[in-house]
Amino acid sequence: MTANEDGWLVVIDPQNIFAAPDSDWGSPFFADALPRMQALAAAFGDRVLVTRWMPTADRATSWGEYFAAWPFADRPLTDPLFDLVPEVRGLSPHPTLDLPTFGKWGAEIEEIVGSGAHVVLAGVSTDCCVISTALAAVDAGAHVTIAEDACAGSTAENHAAAIQVMGLYPPHITISGSAEVLERFS
Repeated sequence: MTANEDGWLVVIDPQNIFAAPDSDWGSPFFADALPRMQALAAAFGDRVLVTRWMPTADRATSWGEYFAAWPFADRPLTDPLFDLVPEVRGLSPHPTLDLPTFGKWGAEIEEIVGSGAHVVLAGVSTDCCVISTALAAVDAGAHVTIAEDACAGSTAENHAAAIQVMGLYPPHITISGSAEVLERFS
């Protein structure tokens, strides 16, 4: 099986808001994970999707309380904090999927990759958007590989905890390093 024939890479939310060291949500591990995200994208070619978290959720729901707790993130959609980091622009030939949810799995992705697809997840934050995406994907019947060293958590402990939880879902979820993913899918 090759990446260009049977697998997809989903790079979750590689945005300034999660990458910038001075952002309240900046991951101190983003810079370390970024080259692995890029290497994976190069191997997967045109089977790469990139997502962005956008603050468009309905404030009349629990998202209203969320934005009250994190007012720095309640900004216009055009704010540069929501831009992709320059190094990931162009990783995918597909339009960026902009969603107001932690988990990115849904009709938008499944329509592109197909039902029951094998997806490799990378990106930020391991302990929020990556785990939320992974669990929704397996509920939909996808086969999921987490490229753990191409993911960045909010802290080392939270990253490890999320990896441990996702590791409880075999055979739906496989935890691998990016080198193993590259060997398997290219």
